[in-house]
Amino acid sequence: MAKKVSKNARVAQRAANAGSGKDHVKVVKAVKDPVTGRYTYKQMIVHKDKVKDFFADAK
Repeated sequence: MAKKVSKNARVAQRAANAGSGKDHVKVVKAVKDPVTGRYTYKQMIVHKDKVKDFFADAK
């Protein structure tokens, strides 16, 4: 049976793995084509602190 890990231990472990994949998210933005009116989807994996920057960028 596995031991339960305390919350403090998990927080400390997360700080030690600062560049891990849990800090990144996949974002999808719909971009409308001005000529045809169709939508295409732009997908990227960005750091969770840069999500607002991704959506704020102009086409």
